[in-house]
Amino acid sequence: MLRSTTSMLAELGLKEENQGVYNGRWGGSGPVVESLNPATGEVLGRVTTGTTKELDETLSEMESAKEIWREIPAPQRGEIVRQMRVALNAKKEPLGQLVALEMGKIYQEGLGEVQEYIDIADYAVGLSRMINGKVIPSERPGHFMMEQWNPLGVVGVISAFNFPVAVYGWNSAVGLVCGNPILWKGAPTTNLCSVAVTKILAEVLEQNKLPGSICSMVAGGADIGEAMAKDRRVDLLSFTGSTPVGRKVALTVQERFGRSLLELGGNNAIIVMDDADIDLAVRAVLFAAVGTAGQRCTTTRRLFLHEKIHDEFIERLKKAYGQVRIGDPTQEGVLCGPLHTKTAVSHFEQGIQDVQAQGGSILFGGRVLSDRQGNFVEPTLTSIRPDAAVVQREIFAPILHTIKVGSLQEAVKHNNSVGQGLSSSLFTRSPENIFKWTGPAGSDCGIVNVNIPTNGAEIGGAFGGEKETGGGRESGSDSWKQYMRRQTCTINYSGQLPLAQGIKFE
Repeated sequence: MLRSTTSMLAELGLKEENQGVYNGRWGGSGPVVESLNPATGEVLGRVTTGTTKELDETLSEMESAKEIWREIPAPQRGEIVRQMRVALNAKKEPLGQLVALEMGKIYQEGLGEVQEYIDIADYAVGLSRMINGKVIPSERPGHFMMEQWNPLGVVGVISAFNFPVAVYGWNSAVGLVCGNPILWKGAPTTNLCSVAVTKILAEVLEQNKLPGSICSMVAGGADIGEAMAKDRRVDLLSFTGSTPVGRKVALTVQERFGRSLLELGGNNAIIVMDDADIDLAVRAVLFAAVGTAGQRCTTTRRLFLHEKIHDEFIERLKKAYGQVRIGDPTQEGVLCGPLHTKTAVSHFEQGIQDVQAQGGSILFGGRVLSDRQGNFVEPTLTSIRPDAAVVQREIFAPILHTIKVGSLQEAVKHNNSVGQGLSSSLFTRSPENIFKWTGPAGSDCGIVNVNIPTNGAEIGGAFGGEKETGGGRESGSDSWKQYMRRQTCTINYSGQLPLAQGIKFE
């Protein structure tokens, strides 16, 4: 049940004025940043952000915490994450409501985002008893070889506005059980979510008499992010955001031989073949293109329709779009909330202009709803050629480009023609199509789906993409390895010194 805004904020320990630095103690002496409700423009609260000096102090605190945390056995670290999971679950409803109000996604998606953090915490607790290496046969008698995984060090997380809770959760839960303290800089426009989550985690650490700096936070802008990228004490920097900024982050981190984990742009496509379940595909496309008002990195932005079903599909999709209720994301029945900022509205307007200037047409929508408070636009369908410049770039808004194709081969070629390589989906009943799509000559994306949308990934699989998406992998599978350092260990118990490859050195 939804609370009043005042009640919800109070339940999460938030006030009108909040401190944005935590390293065992709360502080902050940087600029004060307002958090706005994108549906109304009202101020939800203010956060005093951190300075680069406070970042330096926080990293110094984390250096000490690192030495304590890495010595705690992994299953015991998992127990701490389990307690964090319980604490998050107890605050799920108000936290989901805060996500809806501060980010702008509908309440059900806000709840789903918090649930994603809870789920990855469950996953990480199990992982804490399963982190293991390999025993490797040695070619030398009396020698034992094994692969050992040890904590990497401080993990920095720079997360984006569109998932202000879940993306941090992926990195935090897995990074913690791997033995690393976590430093978080959330998006400046969703600082309240960062503060609320950190308060929940800090309470668990304090109850267990552990250093609060194990889960540190420094709210701030580009200066804090740049300092994190440059600082050698940040052993791994996980960055979620745009490709241009991600490129700068990667170069800065690589210059000091640090590690970066990049989750960047997506220009995702759905292909619908002539043998597909059309009803299923229409529902999937609607959610994939309109969910979160088109502001997921996995949002579908290109739709390739087989020529045999193209016209029928477009008509059904236009009818479905016409039934989408746009409005306050906390109201029941609303499927499309606002864009996050006025800047996003400007990008939407520019995208519509570019479609028309490049020979495309608007099949549905295309308007900014300027008669309403907030950053509302109409979910939009276009018809345009696949090589148009506007189709090649990611517009973080609900614009879906539709394109007619004559074969799966043609559709796969177009799917792979853009710079990004995050998520992709094929709707078909043909096993032949499925195995072509998932094979070496199929989709070149990191996420390759069949008969489900491009978004809504489960936590059990590794999440991430190829090419300009950055190549990073978070969440499930063996993504945990990115948060650890690998050691190949050889133990000689023979009393002799035979050399590898039969070398004689006598």
